[in-house]
Amino acid sequence: MKKRIFYIVISFLFFCSSGIAQTLELIKERNLLRIGTTGDYQPFSYMSGEDLKGIDITMAKNLATSLGVEVKFVNTSWPTLMDDLLANKYEIGMSGISITPERQKTASFSIPMLSDGKAAISRDEDAHKYTTIAAINNPNVRVIFNPGGTNEIFARENFPDAQLILNEDNITIFDKIIAGKADVMVTDAVETIIQQNIHPELEAVNPDKPFNKSEKAYLINKDPKFKAYIDQWLDMSLKDGSFKEIYDGELNMQ
Repeated sequence: MKKRIFYIVISFLFFCSSGIAQTLELIKERNLLRIGTTGDYQPFSYMSGEDLKGIDITMAKNLATSLGVEVKFVNTSWPTLMDDLLANKYEIGMSGISITPERQKTASFSIPMLSDGKAAISRDEDAHKYTTIAAINNPNVRVIFNPGGTNEIFARENFPDAQLILNEDNITIFDKIIAGKADVMVTDAVETIIQQNIHPELEAVNPDKPFNKSEKAYLINKDPKFKAYIDQWLDMSLKDGSFKEIYDGELNMQ
């Protein structure tokens, strides 16, 4: 761990000495790295009591350590994620964020840290009904989703004939499915696995064969030197097994 931090710091000093590492310099001047996170998406960013936890929360703290600065978590939401970044409310978004062409129009992403895809989750007794997009896209099926992110985009694009339920947040969705107020949610496969473990009444339908493929990464501004630093730090975390250790530890906790 110390060796990895050493190499990252050396790279940081190189960028600073070149005079073109604007975002990195500002972070160092403030002695503060601001992380935008939603706090509503297990296993990446979620509240446990009064504590903010998750894979990306731990990774954010490791990133701040590599920079030798303090970390501050800035609350954002899926509908305001991009606006908050462009308004300079945070330097990097870390909340299980999927790479999308629309987001790439105005921001950059780190190298991917995880491959995933959309999968369904429903009550145990109904899971066999929702194994395909065509089966879900039915007027008798109530599809619930949270606003502002890829879940909403996927639902509106793929289930125009279903009954679409826009829920105000991502946290209460699973209780509403259990209570019979909705039939199915389509979200990232990793979330279906987590929620299945938390709620024995629910079943992840197709996490091993998702409906599509996507990649998760960290959302950053279009400063190429800041991206280079984040990419190098993340690449080392992936190669030395530290990301996998955090990921596996979080999933095993559920």
